[in-house]
Amino acid sequence: MTTHVLGDTGVLTGRSLRHILRSPDTIITTAVTPVALMLLFVYVLGGAISTGSGGSYINYMLPGILLITIASGIAYTAYRLFLDMQGGIFERFQSMPIARSSVLWAHVLTSLVANLTSVAVVVGVALLMGFRTGASLGAWLAVTGILVLFTLALTWLAVIAGLSAKTVDGASAFSYPLIFLPFISSAFVPTGTMPGPVAWFAENQPVTSIVNSIRALFAQQPVGNELWIALAWCLGLLVLAYAFAMAAYRRKIS
Repeated sequence: MTTHVLGDTGVLTGRSLRHILRSPDTIITTAVTPVALMLLFVYVLGGAISTGSGGSYINYMLPGILLITIASGIAYTAYRLFLDMQGGIFERFQSMPIARSSVLWAHVLTSLVANLTSVAVVVGVALLMGFRTGASLGAWLAVTGILVLFTLALTWLAVIAGLSAKTVDGASAFSYPLIFLPFISSAFVPTGTMPGPVAWFAENQPVTSIVNSIRALFAQQPVGNELWIALAWCLGLLVLAYAFAMAAYRRKIS
């Protein structure tokens, strides 16, 4: 049974990835906004922003930009899933001897590959803009693991949106608050510079702990409890989003 599910998921993931390869503008579009934000913050606003760290501003703000890249990219998952639902693809798959869950997992794994590719593009541009890190291979792997968990959690949220939306615009609109969330966190300025209620929200929302963990790993500094808080947020969101997505899927195909 497990081999059957994995095989079906592999075939359907290959189908979705071929669509991405035929339309690479998805990855390009996903990377454009974060790159534009980096240019804006580093070359226009960066000189007026004090982070108190004494380091390069591109080093400070890159973790937040990476999360914005992922939040932008998962909108395409909801969009593609909605189009498959409307196009009758799901009905055709149901008439075939394939594992039902493999249809959703194919979209999720495609999102993971596409978003990590976009993240790699953004990191490449950041290096050209002066980003530097002495992080070890282990630290880079830890950063990658955090980004993978974050991508999976948001992608399963995108699956819920894609299954529940009534229009194409509605399928992708849910990502806007997720893109905005890093701006009310420690991604671009220290939370201590914010007014009281805003600072409290910024310090207790998931993006701040994730950003702080990635920033510490890049800077070769102790991560402390921030890493465990970040992992708890990512895993908690992933489990909840997966459960709700599968419930929504079962209602949709029943």
